Amino acid sequence: MLKFTLAVLSLLPVLPAFGAAQDSAAMQALRARPVRIIVATAPGGGVDITARHLAKTMGELARIALVVQNRPGAGSITGTEYAARATPDGHTLLVSSSSSMVMNGLLHQQLPYDALRDFVAVGFVVAYPFVLIARNDLPVTNLAELAQYAKDRRGKLTYGSAGVGSLQHVWGTLLFRSMGLDLLHVPYKGAAMAVQEMIGGRIDLMFDNLSAARAQVQAGRVKALVVSPARRAPQMPAVPTVNESGVTQFEGESWMGVFVPSATPRGTVQALRGVVENVLQDAGLRERLEAGGGRIMRVPPQQQQAFVNRERERWGALIKRYGVTAE
Repeated sequence: MLKFTLAVLSLLPVLPAFGAAQDSAAMQALRARPVRIIVATAPGGGVDITARHLAKTMGELARIALVVQNRPGAGSITGTEYAARATPDGHTLLVSSSSSMVMNGLLHQQLPYDALRDFVAVGFVVAYPFVLIARNDLPVTNLAELAQYAKDRRGKLTYGSAGVGSLQHVWGTLLFRSMGLDLLHVPYKGAAMAVQEMIGGRIDLMFDNLSAARAQVQAGRVKALVVSPARRAPQMPAVPTVNESGVTQFEGESWMGVFVPSATPRGTVQALRGVVENVLQDAGLRERLEAGGGRIMRVPPQQQQAFVNRERERWGALIKRYGVTAE
């Protein structure tokens, strides 16, 4: 059953920060009826949480009524297709991730949507680092020790993921194959289940979103070996980056953004971009996202499409090089 959450609609006066955009015809049209935010994953995950933070703040600042609508299925393909086919009038937004907007198109031969053709970005919101976690009794403390330990036990170590084609699967495979390691991938129905299996000692490793894994690391249930960005994560300053290990090179962050169907009128797209930009300046929203391990993104409108294109080219080359598949 689809789950809906109606964002709080503030009765506060319009904030001056929105300027002329608040009085535009496009803004008035957006306020005429509720705007749906489609989330192509189940409630409770990172994309869903980000969407609900956005809905609350957008409702308060821009006086737009928003409804978050979860449409999970087929590794986020079901909900993303639904958003692509929606009426392009600005009343259906998609809050999505690099997994849906980049990885799916690289891993699946046939998709019912084309992210580059069917969507236009109206704002990139937050990026999260990944962290390589290991079960506590695995006798390694860094990436170099893991490399040697795994090579001595070729094909015997395991790594978990939220499912075939998930970012945990793809990035984990890229990382380990770039190190020349042969590990067994064990997919689960969600990242939380995989982490619990690790805590129980049934899998060895997992390359997971820091926002999800940090609590388990801090509680001492698992240990962190490396993080994925170019710089260390402020939330785990003692954990080195992959590149610092000297074993292999890997840089990546899982990002989330807001998209609309590509046929959405230009004026509506510009109005929504103004809303997202102002929302990202809200101290409360920034605090909530950063507390979860996120980094607020700054991608100017004129660079947004190029950003997606670069992401697709970069990860596409690595996926091809290391033979990662989801089918």
